[in-house]
Amino acid sequence: MGFALQPYGIQSMLKEGHKHLSGLDEAVLKNIDACKQLSSITLTSLGPNGMNKMVINHLDKLFVTNDAATIVNELEVQHPAAKILVLAGKAQQEEIGDGANLTISFSGQLLQNAEELIRMGLHPSEIISGYSKAINKTVEILGDLVELGSDKMDVRKKAEVVSRMKAAVASKQFGQEDILCNLIADACIQVCPKNPANFNVDNVRVAKLVGGGLHSCTVVRGMVLKSDAVGTIKRVEKAKVAVFAGGVDTSATETKGTVLIHSAEQLENYAKTEEAKVEELIKAVADSGAKVIVSGQAVGEMALHFCERYKLMVLKISSKFELRRFCRTTGSVALLKLSQPSSDDLGYVDSISVEEIGGVRVTIVRNEEGGNSISTVVLRGSTESILDDLERAVDDGVNNYKAMCRDSRIVPGAAATEIELARRLKEFSFKETGLDQYAIAKFAESFEMVPKTLAENAGLNAMEIISSLYADHSSGNTKVGIDLEEGVCKDVSFMGIWDLYVTKFFALKYAADAACTVLRVDQIIMAKPAGGPKRDQPAGMDED
Repeated sequence: MGFALQPYGIQSMLKEGHKHLSGLDEAVLKNIDACKQLSSITLTSLGPNGMNKMVINHLDKLFVTNDAATIVNELEVQHPAAKILVLAGKAQQEEIGDGANLTISFSGQLLQNAEELIRMGLHPSEIISGYSKAINKTVEILGDLVELGSDKMDVRKKAEVVSRMKAAVASKQFGQEDILCNLIADACIQVCPKNPANFNVDNVRVAKLVGGGLHSCTVVRGMVLKSDAVGTIKRVEKAKVAVFAGGVDTSATETKGTVLIHSAEQLENYAKTEEAKVEELIKAVADSGAKVIVSGQAVGEMALHFCERYKLMVLKISSKFELRRFCRTTGSVALLKLSQPSSDDLGYVDSISVEEIGGVRVTIVRNEEGGNSISTVVLRGSTESILDDLERAVDDGVNNYKAMCRDSRIVPGAAATEIELARRLKEFSFKETGLDQYAIAKFAESFEMVPKTLAENAGLNAMEIISSLYADHSSGNTKVGIDLEEGVCKDVSFMGIWDLYVTKFFALKYAADAACTVLRVDQIIMAKPAGGPKRDQPAGMDED
């Protein structure tokens, strides 16, 4: 009897509670299906007319955005195959900062076409070899499509920067890209170092203030702190700054100890000595020529009193990173304890003023000539979620600027590049022999997803658009794309819609890699999940 219960096959090897899926139907097609589901989410958010998604994450935070990177990050995708696409999107976001949507949507499309090939009877490995040939050819063609002379770009010329940034920003905030691109370009050019390759994205900050509208957005050379000055002095011009990373307080001056006091005089003298000590320290700072004290922690009452007496403006910056940026902007050195700063440690600002923007008090630190080190884009909008989305658009623009500092070559935008790639790859597939040609043809067909989606998201007839694009491109005009506003096909060089070559290059490469990775999987073996029984979540509280 003992033998009847003996597990056999793979079960005999793994401990109970595991899952094991193998073969085409169970593993490959299920994986492809999960990836298709994921890319169908991002698809409708592709391009300028992309729709927004409302994602509420596990902390109940609301995201309303069409930024694919944000969407897939907040979805917390569980399925292992779909996760591969998410990782490809993340890689794109980290490498370029834009084009995550193209990566995810395109690899989803590649997989969907691979599924059709599998159903036709091709083996996944044949599809992979075809896809690999296709992506190599794609990269080759992409190089041919680069606009002539676009590699000699001056990253400090605003017009050139805006023309390259427009497409990336428009895909997040359509209709407002002109205002935004001007702001972003100004902010980026201000902080661009002598060697543009060293451009640091972190130097363009965003301050979000509710109220007003896009027309009241500005760029400040310097920092915008969302806090008030501590003392009564709210404005200084052309002043030296002393930064203390520790607090400006008495306890920072003396060691803690127990003092035995016998009489009233002694108590009075003791209090006086403490007072004198603080006064001495503050006076030392004032004598060094500083007009502003910036403190990283609390400012004591007594210290504040003396700062007022010596007409010092006091700011408190509690965030370490903000403090570091403040030091970068002003060129000051953060001192650890309250003592007289040397002249090298002092920074300089053109002006620090407390202003009221939309009922919020902000401290604006301006530094025009000193360092072109940090600039802040002040965004205004009616709700938090609009501001968040504007911030993502700015983020895309700044990342785009960084990418164009590395490589400024451009290819035609508005789906012109994709249709041309599709057309040239189809021709290439006819020259191939064997089963690869089917895979290459499907790869070429996948590019049609971009114009199709752009047209559908804009409410146009996709089939008409695609066929007229093909007609134009076959007759030799390779720069024809979709004009979404008029719903016709036009030459992109007149519309001024360009995409960066690096964005496309990495997006397509990552997409093809991700698709091939998913296709290479033929078995999924999941161990039993760790941990005890799942507990129910506690019931939600009322909002009283």
